[in-house]
Amino acid sequence: MTREEIISKSVDLLSEEFEVDPSIITDEAPLKETLGLDSLDLVDVVVLLDQEFGISVKASDFVGVKTFSDFYNFIETRLNA
Repeated sequence: MTREEIISKSVDLLSEEFEVDPSIITDEAPLKETLGLDSLDLVDVVVLLDQEFGISVKASDFVGVKTFSDFYNFIETRLNA
């Protein structure tokens, strides 16, 4: 999967799941604040990653993920591992 495909799929999934306008999801936007995520919402993100990308992660794996760019990098790294 290309980075562009990861970004497109992520934006679609996240904007639908968390009911936000896709236009506010930009590379440098803060992930948690933009989506209004709390600790329980991170569990939803983990489930989405597993269902849509086949990536098994824990909420604690997101410690260094601050922006959407970090999120895309995280997915890309896991897919290529």
